[in-house]
Amino acid sequence: MNNESESRAPMLVGAGIGLSYGLLFRIGSAFPKSPIASSLVVMSWAFLFFVPFAMGFVTSFWMERRRRYRLADWMLAPLLPIIFAGLAAVLVNLEGYICLVFFLPLGIILGVLGGLIGGLTARQLSKLRGQAVFACVMVLPLVVGFGEQGRSQQEVRRVESTIEIEAAPDVVWRNIERVPAIAPKELPKTWTQRIGFPRPIEATLSYEGLGGVRHATFERGVLFIETVDVWEPERKLAFSIHADKIPATALDEHVTIGGKYFDVLHGEYRTEPLDAARVRLHLVSEHRVSTDFNWYAHLWTDAVMRDVQREILQVIRKRCEKK
Repeated sequence: MNNESESRAPMLVGAGIGLSYGLLFRIGSAFPKSPIASSLVVMSWAFLFFVPFAMGFVTSFWMERRRRYRLADWMLAPLLPIIFAGLAAVLVNLEGYICLVFFLPLGIILGVLGGLIGGLTARQLSKLRGQAVFACVMVLPLVVGFGEQGRSQQEVRRVESTIEIEAAPDVVWRNIERVPAIAPKELPKTWTQRIGFPRPIEATLSYEGLGGVRHATFERGVLFIETVDVWEPERKLAFSIHADKIPATALDEHVTIGGKYFDVLHGEYRTEPLDAARVRLHLVSEHRVSTDFNWYAHLWTDAVMRDVQREILQVIRKRCEKK
């Protein structure tokens, strides 16, 4: 039992050091005038990739220098600081649950990788060379962040969802040009709702035809102004989208619609008659992603848009098929 306690102690201390390192960067980045904030931002390679890597490295390096551990321990120990740092950021309102969900898969992978390299470094290198590598890893996020600033790329993504509806085209059209208030019981349970994305409430229309303005309302005061630019009754309805009202408390700042990193640009309903009483309804959206790592960010933005679109399509189908 004593041997087990001796084995656990360096691991817990190492995890505590890794946690403190991660929180230092996250808290420091929240203060615009701090040295950390001047070198890197949260939505960057430097923070999302190299900080969790360094957290894992610190954890395994520290514990391996004090006691010999298994490779599995190098991989498991970094999970503690990565997960607890994410939860702590949510608890103190530095992040929302949406960002935590987006970050954890990437953070865990990089933390485990850092843990493996940290353990190997501590075991294989001499004390002096190991400390030199340790110091380089500790400052790596700041170095990368300094060189990365201003390099974010803009990408426009297109997401399409479809559903088959047992109803005539005119019935489907009436249910897409306007969407009367949606009762909570009409909405299916979705994973985007569970992580805090606002649910749709209604969509009004000022008048029928080109130039008509739809007000698409979501919960927590989120409002989109949608201006009709294609009006083909019973065939196609398309509109440009402007995020008119997004309260600061509605979404995390890093995923705010219309913000620096993400925006919804265009929407389109298109009907595909299958027979006189059956229609395939297409809902297409275009959104902007502007990060240093769009290849990862768009996996999540595409998934969110697809889930929200399916949610809306299911409501429309239930209403069209209601006897």
